Amino acid sequence: MIEPVSEEDLEEVLPLIEQYQQFYQVKNISTSRNREFFSQFNEANPFGCQFAYRESGKVIGFATVYFTFTSTIAAKVAVLNDLYICPDHRGKGIARKLIEHCRSFADQNGAARLQWVTAPSNETAQKLYDSLDTGKSTWHFYTYNT
Repeated sequence: MIEPVSEEDLEEVLPLIEQYQQFYQVKNISTSRNREFFSQFNEANPFGCQFAYRESGKVIGFATVYFTFTSTIAAKVAVLNDLYICPDHRGKGIARKLIEHCRSFADQNGAARLQWVTAPSNETAQKLYDSLDTGKSTWHFYTYNT
């Protein structure tokens, strides 16, 4: 079952967020910073929402969608910024279900598209993304720390 992460659910999702951050080799992971940051993304927030995938009462995956804008098509777009499934539950179609749920959420909130990036080394995720009816971007992604 996919549901928006509530305040009550967040404590159950936080360990998965930390596993996701460890996968991407984030330094100085902070549970309190994560709690403060992710607590703002619920159904009532116009900037985005976090969704949990629950199986047998336990959260085993999550996805986070943020809204932004793009000048190239003069439209609102949704960014699937986070997608994580516990390792023991991968390969069961859960990530695909979360992506489709996020796509529907984006559409319901007036976004022209759902977009995301992944690390070049994350070949497992790329196999899933390549199997979807999506277009692979030819744009380069840059980061300039502030």
